[in-house]
Amino acid sequence: MERAARVIKSSKITSKILTDEELAKAIWPTAVGRVIASHTSRLRMVRQTLVVEVADAIWQKQLFGLRGQILSRVQKATGTNSITEIEFRVGIPRREPQRADVPRASSSTDESDQILDPVLKKIYLLSRKKATA
Repeated sequence: MERAARVIKSSKITSKILTDEELAKAIWPTAVGRVIASHTSRLRMVRQTLVVEVADAIWQKQLFGLRGQILSRVQKATGTNSITEIEFRVGIPRREPQRADVPRASSSTDESDQILDPVLKKIYLLSRKKATA
């Protein structure tokens, strides 16, 4: 992992292709592990600080204590010292995409609408009217 990072960063073409933020996003799961990576999201660079969104305040507190180790692993994986700090922020819950409401047939349809024969329908309506009167 460290060798690959050195090769990637030493290439002149790489700096034109990958930014430090994109490189940090690529190595993040490897640097911190699958469990921590699954509880983090939306990495971004602000100057020389890597800002990472975490699932909740408990994860923020736990990762705050490990930030020194995580920073050294990220620097080792990227092969540069362009990231000097890591900040953990509690992420705002995102709404899932929602489907548009499809208009449904109203439930106030009359049961006599199901009778196809007009004569039987009229007889049914008259008998129902007589029964409810």
